[in-house]
Amino acid sequence: MTEPPFPGVWQPGEDPGRRQFAVLSDLDGAAVTFESGGSLPAVTVAYETWGALDRSAGNAVLVLHALTSDSHAAGPAGGGHPTAGWWDGLIGPGAAIDTDRYFVVCPNVLGGCQGTSGPGSPAPDGSPYGSRFPSMTIRDQVAVEAGLADALDIGRWAGVVGGSMGGMRVLEWCVGYPDRVGRAVVLAVGATATADQIALCSLQVRAIRADPAFAGGDYYGTDARPVEGLAIARGIGQVSYRTGRELDSRFGRMAQAGEDPLEGGRFAVESYLEHHGDKLARRFDANSYIVLSEAMSRHDLGRGRGGVARALAGVRAEVSVAGIDSDRLYQLELQRELARLLPGDRPVTIIESEHGHDGFLLEVDQVGAVVASALGD
Repeated sequence: MTEPPFPGVWQPGEDPGRRQFAVLSDLDGAAVTFESGGSLPAVTVAYETWGALDRSAGNAVLVLHALTSDSHAAGPAGGGHPTAGWWDGLIGPGAAIDTDRYFVVCPNVLGGCQGTSGPGSPAPDGSPYGSRFPSMTIRDQVAVEAGLADALDIGRWAGVVGGSMGGMRVLEWCVGYPDRVGRAVVLAVGATATADQIALCSLQVRAIRADPAFAGGDYYGTDARPVEGLAIARGIGQVSYRTGRELDSRFGRMAQAGEDPLEGGRFAVESYLEHHGDKLARRFDANSYIVLSEAMSRHDLGRGRGGVARALAGVRAEVSVAGIDSDRLYQLELQRELARLLPGDRPVTIIESEHGHDGFLLEVDQVGAVVASALGD
């Protein structure tokens, strides 16, 4: 098998799998102008769909992925998709997001590395953007998703669903485009990034930038990639996504098989973190990890809107909020704040899990019940 030119970055000419593409452009030369003031002359959005759009275009559901996922929310591994869909159990005929009933759309996020414009995408000069990719926010990502909805002739989503970074975008949809969202499901996130979350993201970004192979973000086309920095960043993230109780129960103080920590060997939990770091470094782009992490740190529904309370008071969608009881990264108090400030005074659904923040991906039955109830008549 031929090694792709930029490992971790899907490039035109490679197997698209189930991806479809929309190109957003504008006659004035700026398809997207970012909050930071930067712009892109055109944006390609990779997305996947399931089900069929009805004649009124009223049955569309938007599914939004988290940090290192992509548009492949459902379906098997295969050409163009090295892994099965990240929410495979929730999307399909008769599933919580029933494709016999709904037309489901999942786009790869702006700044990602799996077909939507990001740092690894070709700039107008033909070279990857790299360090030239504009600084962006969650709000910028949702503006691109609104452009995709326009391209698909979807004026209003029957539902918008997402967790973690995807949940941030659900909230931005509800606040920024109140007339375009009927129902929404927000999982494991808050109204703003907390200092704790910003701190963790900043350490991950620093780990990548400290890798000598990072080359200021312009490592594409060189013989090296910041694999070690990205793997360390993922390890930091992995600890925050899971729980101390789970790590203790799975690994305790066990040594990795055949190794002795007293003689320079690893503990089993160290091997676990290295495995997840190496796995991500093979399939994801370090620059995308940085720009998406920084967008998450900038998450603030109240910015320029008179504060969080005023922003959420204007939401018109019927919003269901769920949190995970063991989540130490996006604690339940953040979801309770959302529920308190959203119109309707609806309760928070608590998902029970030993897996921490990753419970929104792993507790398929409980999450499916929340989503099915939220979308149901």
